[in-house]
Amino acid sequence: MAIEERNESVRTGGISVETQHIFPIIKKWLYSEKEIFLRELVSNACDAITKLKRLISLGHVRDIEDKFRIDVLLDKDARTITVSDNGIGMTAEELEKYICQIALSGAVEFIRQYEGKEGENASGIIGHFGLGFYSAFMVADTVEIITKSYTDAPAVRWECNSEGEYRFYPSDRTERGTTVILHIVEDESEFLSEYKIRDILDKYCAFMPVEIYFTDVSKKEDTKDQKDGEKKDDEPEKPINDTNPLWLKNPSDCTEEEYKEFYRKVFRDFREPLFYIHINADYPLNFRGIIYFPQLRNEYENLEGQIKLYYNQVFVADNIKEVIPEYMLMLRGVVDCPELPLNVSRSYLQNDAYVKKISAHIVKKVADKLNSLFTTERERYEKLWNDIKLFVEYACIRDKKFLERVKDNLLLPLTDGTFKSMSEYLSDAKEKHPNTIYYATSKTEQAQYISMYNSEGIEVALLDKVLDTSYIQTLEDEKWDGHTIRFVRVDADIAKALKGDGEEYKSEALEKLFKKVSGKDDLKVTFEVLKSDVPAIINLSEQSRRFGDMMKLYSMSSGEQFDVFEEDITLVLNSKSQAIRKLGELAEAAGENFSEEQMTYAKRIYMLALMAQRRLTPDELREFLEDSYKQIEKSLA
Repeated sequence: MAIEERNESVRTGGISVETQHIFPIIKKWLYSEKEIFLRELVSNACDAITKLKRLISLGHVRDIEDKFRIDVLLDKDARTITVSDNGIGMTAEELEKYICQIALSGAVEFIRQYEGKEGENASGIIGHFGLGFYSAFMVADTVEIITKSYTDAPAVRWECNSEGEYRFYPSDRTERGTTVILHIVEDESEFLSEYKIRDILDKYCAFMPVEIYFTDVSKKEDTKDQKDGEKKDDEPEKPINDTNPLWLKNPSDCTEEEYKEFYRKVFRDFREPLFYIHINADYPLNFRGIIYFPQLRNEYENLEGQIKLYYNQVFVADNIKEVIPEYMLMLRGVVDCPELPLNVSRSYLQNDAYVKKISAHIVKKVADKLNSLFTTERERYEKLWNDIKLFVEYACIRDKKFLERVKDNLLLPLTDGTFKSMSEYLSDAKEKHPNTIYYATSKTEQAQYISMYNSEGIEVALLDKVLDTSYIQTLEDEKWDGHTIRFVRVDADIAKALKGDGEEYKSEALEKLFKKVSGKDDLKVTFEVLKSDVPAIINLSEQSRRFGDMMKLYSMSSGEQFDVFEEDITLVLNSKSQAIRKLGELAEAAGENFSEEQMTYAKRIYMLALMAQRRLTPDELREFLEDSYKQIEKSLA
């Protein structure tokens, strides 16, 4: 907001900051990681070359034949790190203007002059804040610049110490470009390691658009003393970076093997990704990237993925949540956004509607890919489902819009090993159990129930993962063809699903007998005519069990302990079973004076019903085995 002069007595001026005050702040607070100094200096060198290329393309400079490059030199003996380029260079006036004045960006001025006021076409120029150079003082006590402008103006040398005191004078440099020399302080000797410098370059500069060459000068000097034949120095130089990364290419020009090789190189994971999504957005958004679905060994494996954010091919950060929704952070990928509104240190994003649009676009692309696989590669989609199921379920739980996009292509794994989409299952179930999906959480523990349902032509879904409890609740909150659906576990609706025809049989004495052998006076006992001949079966309240599951899940995540939740079970006695009818007649005749034999038979039926529904507790199993051995001994006596 402009300040108006209201009368002649008002004085105006600019706020000044003394160097000795701002330098300590820059050194301590500008960047969260000291290693970023090398990214900033290499980025500046890249910008210097990019600017010169742009001037050539605009016709302001004749074409240059020499090859553009950036060199990073490490000299342990001299305790220096040098970053050199053969780019646009600087005149003495430009050096004084852009280097001696903090936060005056040469990049911004260049964009305004040659790309228009709004910088619609910034041509890949990275720097914008005019502060990156000063990151050098986080690790150096003295910094030198030797530079010569492309205009052939006299070269100049500049030296500055960590207090901000500088001097500059003519240089005898003859080649165009800029060299920055850092004299590393004693406390930062870790940056004089070849491994450390290579690691930083690999992390931040692996895909910069100008070839970067790294040399350990000390190591090179050592090789001169070796005998002939011990080492060949005539091997061609290789840049440490890939100037044309895969995400910049047209998807139609990339091969399957290139995508896999890029994945292995960037994420150092030798398991092949399940599939990938190549994003190439031009308008109104401007970003590119490749998203990979990694293989997971099991549901308990570390789910944290790695989305690498780049800014004009310069690495910025991992997993910036503003760009990728939290529920997608288990994926892996690279996203290059040249128009991201970064903060001054390029370490995090400033709030911006543009960022939200990028995030929404990525979510849409992921959903589109899943839909495409379902529609055009159904067989492959089914093979992948068990690997991507956890991600899809979590995404549906967290994002209703994502669920709406993929709902027609959500698969239900069935207990027979096949798959059906939600729509397919509900369509097939219209006649026998409309708007109801029967499921099991264990093929082994609930095998008898599954068999009983299958015998009636009812398919059972297998939802055996921890997340499934929340997932089915999310699906129940959604409308399917205008209807509300419900998920019912196979042990929760047995009397309704498998209700048969025939004469009902009830016995109050038999009900008392089963309450007595169970040790639960409040045990619910009902009589139903079932299609199966099984004597008895346990019916467990769906809502009661879900609540118990949620409490267990909360205990696991919070670390808090809760009392064991008492499940709401019902013992269903099959009126059709001859064993139940015979035992009922004996119980009626005995009144409440049940014989040991009647108690034994009832206990055996009750325990078998429990075993068909769940695993027995240690005490229940011990008691069951003891009773079984006694029966064997009695029969053989």
